[in-house]
Amino acid sequence: MSTWEWIALIATGALLVISVILAITLIKLSRTLDEATIAIRKLYTNTDPLFAGANTTINHVNTQLERVDGITANTQAVTGNVSALTSVFTATLGGPLVKFAAFSYGVNRALRARRRAKAVTEGRHARGRRLARRGGAH
Repeated sequence: MSTWEWIALIATGALLVISVILAITLIKLSRTLDEATIAIRKLYTNTDPLFAGANTTINHVNTQLERVDGITANTQAVTGNVSALTSVFTATLGGPLVKFAAFSYGVNRALRARRRAKAVTEGRHARGRRLARRGGAH
């Protein structure tokens, strides 16, 4: 065999080895793609109930938020009514109540002052009687 024949034989063997390596790689890649396709199908199949459950949960949350909005609106109305009632009460009864409180305070102060004055005068009389008993001047 000549040199060129040996080179052709080596090249043919190398091409055969490269072809076998490429075939094995392609077979493994094909299996990997098949497994990925199966995993994606399973994922898609399992996500349908998940999305349905999430949709149900979101609908329930929206219903509750609508209720909370109604409660908030009613609370605002009640707050406004209480504010108006407080204003009316202050306007109608606030002035007379303040006047009554001031009058009560004045009467209380006057009664205390009168009691103090009475206690002081009674104390002087009692002191004068004690001095008279001892024989002192009044």
